[in-house]
Amino acid sequence: MPRVGRMQAEQLHDERKDQIKRAALKLFAEKGLAGTKMSMIAEEAGISQGLSYRYFESKDEIFALLVEEAIEESQNAIRDIGTLPGSPLDQLRAFMIRLLDENHKQYFLIVQQALTSEGVPSKARAAIERYSPQDTIEQMIPIFVRGQLEGQFAEGDPYKPLLLFLSVVNGLMLQDAKALGMDWAQEVDLLMNILTK
Repeated sequence: MPRVGRMQAEQLHDERKDQIKRAALKLFAEKGLAGTKMSMIAEEAGISQGLSYRYFESKDEIFALLVEEAIEESQNAIRDIGTLPGSPLDQLRAFMIRLLDENHKQYFLIVQQALTSEGVPSKARAAIERYSPQDTIEQMIPIFVRGQLEGQFAEGDPYKPLLLFLSVVNGLMLQDAKALGMDWAQEVDLLMNILTK
C-alpha cells in the first residue's frame, strides 16, 4: 500500500475508534456498564456491530479505556490549574467551569460507576485504585494558600474547605442539571463562595 494510502487508512481507523469511544462514553454515562451492550454502542456510533469488534474486543475494553482516559484527563486538569491565567481565585474558577462542562460530566459519571459498580473490568478497577481524591486536594492546596495570602480565600486550614468544595461539586455533577433547569457552569461564582472570605 502506498504511504499516503496507509496514512489515510490509519487516520480513518483512528477516527472510527474515536467515534466508537464517543458513543460508548455517552451510553456508559447514561446507562452504566451493565445497561450498555456492544450492539447499542455500535448503533449509537452508526456502524454495524461486527465492525465495532474490529476495533474493540468488548464493551469492557472500551469502558476500561475510557476510565483510564478520564482519570488521566482529570489529573492533567488538576496539574494545570496553577498555569491558568489570573489570580488563584480566577484559576480555581476556570478549573470549576472545566469540571462542570457537560462533556466532562460523562467522564466523571463513568469514573463514579467504576468506583461503585460491581463487575467493573479489572483494568478499570486498577486505574481507579491508582487515583486518589486526596491527591487532588493536595495539589490544590498551594493555589489555595496563595489565594489566602492575597486575601481572596478564607483563612485557616485549606484542606477542609477544599474537601467541602469538591464534595459539593461532585454532588452537582451527579445531578441532571438540564432536568432541573440549571447550568452548573453558570453557578460557579456561587460555588466559589464556599472558599472566599
